[in-house]
Amino acid sequence: MSAEPAEELDLACYNASYVEQLLQKYLDDRNDVPENWRDYFDRQAAENGIAASELGSKGPSFQPRSIFRESGGGDSGPVGGTTGNVKLQKTQYRSDQLVHAYRSRGHYNAKLDPLKLNKQVRTPLSLESFGLSRSDLDERVYYTNGDQIEQIPLRDLVKRLEDLYCSHIGYQFTHIDELEVQQWIIDRIERQSHIKELSNGVQKQILQRLTEATVFEEFVRKKYVGAKTFSLFGSEMLIPMLDLLIDRAASNHVREVVLGMPHRGRLNVLTNIIGQPPRELFAQFNDVDFHQFIGGGDVKYHLGNSVDKMTSSGNEVHLSLSFNPSHLEFINTVVLGRLRAKQDRTGDMNRRKGMAVLIHGDAAFIGEGIVQETLNLSQLDGYKVGGTVHVIVNNQIGFTTSVDDSRSTRYCTDIARMLQIPIFHVNGDDPEAVADVVSMAMDFRETFQRDVIIDLVCYRRLGHNEADEPSFTQPLMYKAIDKQPPIRDSYLERLINQKRITVEEANKMTDDYQEFLKGEYDIAQEMKERSLRRPEGVWEEFDGGLEPSSDDADPDHDPADECPETRISVERSGEILRMLATVPEDFHRNRKLTRIADQRKEMANGERLLDWAAAEALAFATLSMEGHRVRLSGQDCQRGTFNQRHSVLHDINNGQEHSIFSNLSTKQAPVEIVNSPLSEAGVLGFDYGYSLDYPNALVAWEAQFGDFSNAAQVIIDQFMASAEDKWRRLSGLVLLLPHGYEGQGPEHSSARLERFLWLAAEDNIQVAIPTTPAQYFHVLRRQMKRSWKKPLILFTPKSLLRHPAAVSSLEELATNKFERIIKDTRENPETTSRVIMCSGKVYYDLAHYREEHHRHDVAIIRVEQPYPLKNQTVQAVLDQYQDGVPLYWVQEEPDNMGVWPYWKLRYGHRMFERFPLSVIARETSSSPATGSKAAHEYEQQQLLERAFNDT
Repeated sequence: MSAEPAEELDLACYNASYVEQLLQKYLDDRNDVPENWRDYFDRQAAENGIAASELGSKGPSFQPRSIFRESGGGDSGPVGGTTGNVKLQKTQYRSDQLVHAYRSRGHYNAKLDPLKLNKQVRTPLSLESFGLSRSDLDERVYYTNGDQIEQIPLRDLVKRLEDLYCSHIGYQFTHIDELEVQQWIIDRIERQSHIKELSNGVQKQILQRLTEATVFEEFVRKKYVGAKTFSLFGSEMLIPMLDLLIDRAASNHVREVVLGMPHRGRLNVLTNIIGQPPRELFAQFNDVDFHQFIGGGDVKYHLGNSVDKMTSSGNEVHLSLSFNPSHLEFINTVVLGRLRAKQDRTGDMNRRKGMAVLIHGDAAFIGEGIVQETLNLSQLDGYKVGGTVHVIVNNQIGFTTSVDDSRSTRYCTDIARMLQIPIFHVNGDDPEAVADVVSMAMDFRETFQRDVIIDLVCYRRLGHNEADEPSFTQPLMYKAIDKQPPIRDSYLERLINQKRITVEEANKMTDDYQEFLKGEYDIAQEMKERSLRRPEGVWEEFDGGLEPSSDDADPDHDPADECPETRISVERSGEILRMLATVPEDFHRNRKLTRIADQRKEMANGERLLDWAAAEALAFATLSMEGHRVRLSGQDCQRGTFNQRHSVLHDINNGQEHSIFSNLSTKQAPVEIVNSPLSEAGVLGFDYGYSLDYPNALVAWEAQFGDFSNAAQVIIDQFMASAEDKWRRLSGLVLLLPHGYEGQGPEHSSARLERFLWLAAEDNIQVAIPTTPAQYFHVLRRQMKRSWKKPLILFTPKSLLRHPAAVSSLEELATNKFERIIKDTRENPETTSRVIMCSGKVYYDLAHYREEHHRHDVAIIRVEQPYPLKNQTVQAVLDQYQDGVPLYWVQEEPDNMGVWPYWKLRYGHRMFERFPLSVIARETSSSPATGSKAAHEYEQQQLLERAFNDT
């Protein structure tokens, strides 16, 4: 009830925190508080002779925190206190402490474990812990419930708090700093005296989904004895939970839901949430057409699918379950990137029409570092998606590892306390508590556009897989599980007792679904092959497979696709360069950046050759003006690690930002250059996911130094290099990896070129090492202009960014294309005594040595794209040299790294049976480079000497 005017002084005494909130509302807008409180604050201001806006800030004015007095007589400030009130004040004060304790620590005492085995220490919430006793239970105390204040017996308050905070839901939210958010959560919890009673329709919906989840697991287990399915038994509540989540999202105008999950329960989710026909799954079990999957494909519990689905509430939503390797949590940021791309592509810049749902295992959520990277992205402008729903299927075990051995925290969710978001723990054997949590979680996400965590505490009835024996390592847990009735049975019994459903209705649910599965199973037995989907939707116009120009490609495929138009006229390039060098009149840039802009104008006028950064800026700008969105993210990539890019300028007077790519054209697509957090795996996963759902965008990730890609190796190996072969998913993602030996030590020299070449097969990726700005310009534009989509790994330079010889003319942008091999241009090739082939920066060192020592008998050929590279292209370059001329592969890397191991495997020691082939490289090493600058220079000089003089 609302406070009556006569009660206002007592209420102020007993509820200081509440009065503080009312005072703040009053100061913001006096009409926002109840009339009696408005009059009270007006009087306080008048009595103290100050303006109302100064309440709580001057002299003897109203101070909510100083109201409470334990003793005294007569006037004790704006609220009088007498000795006779002291006991009542103490009781009220201690009851307030008790309320706060339940709100902040009640979740420790909640009944969350269906097995009742939880050994966690309970937090004392007894009356005695707060200086109260049973004799105080009949005292009436004030209790703030939202903006309502009630006076109730202490015993009723304790019971209410027990029911709210220590039942089957544990609310964890007091780590949130913002009082507004805390109060929103408190209001949602405490304005209901118990969990809301669900409608009979929702109860039957939950039972229907539980029935489908249970019957599906039983059916598959019987039909495919011993097969791995990573059963959902014990966690079946996941299916109705997801159903409720998606229903609620669709009711909130969400039209796109992207899900990511590990293998446990995936087959059930694919069938009962995504809606994949069970016949397709059964055909996978039958494996009738294995010949088309030799060397490819993936196990069924790693696969994904997508579908348009009508929800129970009558709204259509597109569901996508992402494919996932066994590296459990690495799908997280891939999902977020996919959703962000969908939002950007459809213009959903408010991030309201899409939702990401990430399903985790408890051991993986606390154990995998990629989870922290994922959470950290949630509120960053370049990565936010409007809030992700995290569902932890908490089996209270990791494979065979118990909780005591898998984490140092009380909860597996404690990592999520880094964010200003609530964590809802819920007993997975109480479907209606789960439904209540779903409702609250979805409303929180909708209101604050932040992540939310649902910890579904359940158990794993079977072993890690169906052939595993869990009682070897958890005998006590599995004794309890053996006695635990299936959740579907216990919930059915509850509904029957409530007379919400009959046994006959429930049996019909079971029989109907069993009959449906049997029909699908019978169809699968007649299937001779599984359909392999071609790219569809936004990918319909793009192709994968072998490169059109490769040696083994389909001869009927149009090879013109290999050479799309990437040229830009000199006049157009000059015009764009001038725009890139121009800032608004009221923008004040650093004088050094003014010099760079002046140099760009000289390039535009043909007075200076293009450097690397100018060529990149032209590539980005021209693609944007042709309608292709550009997204580049990475650590410090706006400025550029090597102080070269300067795509986002900062006003030296006020810090205001200006993108050089803004205002190029009224019809241009966005150019988004995003400084990422200090994260590799998470950010690369995000950008890879983005590339999956935005094929018409140039999406690039830049490593600060090339070796930083080491920290993202799972994304490179399990997703980029093999996704097409495993999951038939294409990507045009670009990796920019600075690479080159400048004496900066092992980590800052090599981007581990050899690793990418070892991953290269079946034209799955492109590996290029451009050596000129024009080559870089054309390869970036080629990536967007052809319909053949594969990840592009670009080894970019460091010292060449400002090397006087690593420059290009505007004419090269206007007349050239990307060349996989740049041939030697010396005259009289018949006089050649040796041929050097190389890639990257070492070319300039070799060319300089050749000129300095007048070695015009040596040819130097640059291999700009080691993969894919057809033999005909290499032969065409070598045809001008006589048989038997020695050919040397020269590289800066040790001879067990770089291109050479791949080159030697491909060509042996005699190329095309014409040229003896050997290597000039640093000695075999376990480390990429020396840490000594002097040693580096010595090694480099020795390398050059050998390149020209070894016999």
